[in-house]
Amino acid sequence: MNDTTATPGTTAAPSTPAPLRIDFVSDVACPWCAVGLKSLETALKRLPDIAVDLHFQPFELNPQMPPEGEDIEEHLTRKYRSTTEQRQQIREHLRQRGAEVGFTFTEGARSRIWNTFDAHRLLHWAGLQSARAQHDLKLALLTAYHTHGKNPGDREVLLHTIGEIGLDKAEAARVLDSGEYTEDVRDAESLWLGRGISSVPAVVINERYMIQGGQPPEAFEQALRQIAAEQAAP
Repeated sequence: MNDTTATPGTTAAPSTPAPLRIDFVSDVACPWCAVGLKSLETALKRLPDIAVDLHFQPFELNPQMPPEGEDIEEHLTRKYRSTTEQRQQIREHLRQRGAEVGFTFTEGARSRIWNTFDAHRLLHWAGLQSARAQHDLKLALLTAYHTHGKNPGDREVLLHTIGEIGLDKAEAARVLDSGEYTEDVRDAESLWLGRGISSVPAVVINERYMIQGGQPPEAFEQALRQIAAEQAAP
């Protein structure tokens, strides 16, 4: 280890705090993940002095979902034993929470639940390009499904979304057709399941702290301030 000696008459420059690592564990099919992401974005805008290193991690709500998908009302009734009235109340609550953070849930857009594994493969690929590319693809896929009712497991929908955010459609098509990154996604899913993640969104900070669910921006802001202060403390 090298010793650093300040030159007489000069002041050493303050060290730059390390960015907070944020692992956003989520699924494109999860509406609360859209709320959680937009809430996190809002909190980060309020914290310009806190640098973060954001990574999107895969989680499948329905890993056994066939390619043809399933009617959403039948799926929710079977999985959660909820009534029509309960589901309508939840949809209205989601709509309100989404509007508060700038995300639009379109009534009736999500008529089916789809398999999202290929979306996760492309998100992994996008993350290898840049953090911004992965973020933009994640938000675009959430919007395609929850706002516009498009199938996030459909090849053409995925490639159209890739083109919309300016990534290489030809390379994305090669990834989809080759099955590349299948093991990477499976391994990541297993890792987070092994760490006790059983519902999403789960926002893990510095691999130590977790914020669960579609929390309001204030919850993220408070937690990030506290963790950043603890990290900066001598």
